Amino acid sequence: MITSAIAIVLVLGGLIFFHELGHFAIARLFGMGVKAFSLGFGPRLAGFTSGNTEYKLSAIPLGGYVQLAGEAGEEDEEFPDEELFAKRPAWQRMCVVAAGPVFNFLLAFIVFWFLLLAQGQGYLLPVAGKVIPDSPAAAAGFKTNDRITTIDGAPIESWEVMVTTIQAAEGRELTIVVDREGSPVTMQVTPRIKTFKTLSGEEVTVPVIGIERGYETAFKPVEGLGLTTAIKQTWNNSKLVVMGFVNIVKRLIPMESIGGPIMIAQVIHQGAQSGVFDVLQLAAIISINLAIINLLPIPVLDGGHIVYCLLEIIFRRPVSDRWKAVATRIGILFLLVLMSLAIFNDVRRLLL
Repeated sequence: MITSAIAIVLVLGGLIFFHELGHFAIARLFGMGVKAFSLGFGPRLAGFTSGNTEYKLSAIPLGGYVQLAGEAGEEDEEFPDEELFAKRPAWQRMCVVAAGPVFNFLLAFIVFWFLLLAQGQGYLLPVAGKVIPDSPAAAAGFKTNDRITTIDGAPIESWEVMVTTIQAAEGRELTIVVDREGSPVTMQVTPRIKTFKTLSGEEVTVPVIGIERGYETAFKPVEGLGLTTAIKQTWNNSKLVVMGFVNIVKRLIPMESIGGPIMIAQVIHQGAQSGVFDVLQLAAIISINLAIINLLPIPVLDGGHIVYCLLEIIFRRPVSDRWKAVATRIGILFLLVLMSLAIFNDVRRLLL
């Protein structure tokens, strides 16, 4: 339990720190003044001051912030005019705002890259999880934990190769050999053609035998330095997260699946039971989620401020304070509703 608590604090604290570090680093790169760099909100617990910047750890560990000089357009006697955020060109302000999510993507890439170098590239083994009743696999005698070794004499090393081989057969009868508790078992299976919807909502028709994957994994050495593979993993996971949000809007994924801080803590707790590599994998995925959520065009998030900067660049004048105030109220209301839904789902899952 203590290990899980430490993992939760380190993962969430690390993700927030890296996000705020992005804002801070690019602001300083452009020579903007920074008044405070805080990990957490509320009363200060510890910290120090260097130059005109206060670095602190605050009491409420639900986020963090970088307070820039002149962020709200006000004058500041401690910083010269050229260091004030509001007096910088819109493109520079946009870079500072976008740097938080970009750093979260960067962190995910670094974690994926480290995992590739440390343990190799993971892949799913062709092991049967649940055998679906009344399926071709059930009729042939498949059992949970059967590991497919060959299909029509061709060796099967991964779940992906197994799926590709079954689909390429286009519904004809297959001779499948499995390893069952160390002994080979041969079965004749005729796949059934099935139509289902993908995560993108597209209908596809493919032959299936009726087994769910068992989630047993193995690792193989990564080719070269692994940079390209790490980039692909970051990109693919980002696409999955975006598609998840789109499918929630389309109601292809139920609203009940939305989770909040309790769900995140539970996921990290489960990962901590499996080891540090699993925790790091989860941290990378959560970091991508954090980046994409912050890029949503909602006024109180980074994405909303990016939209303001883009509009200023296009129309060559700032968005009026009146419209900003209205948009901010709407954005806060939306986030409160979303957060309430997430917490409600978290509590409901705990009680069920």
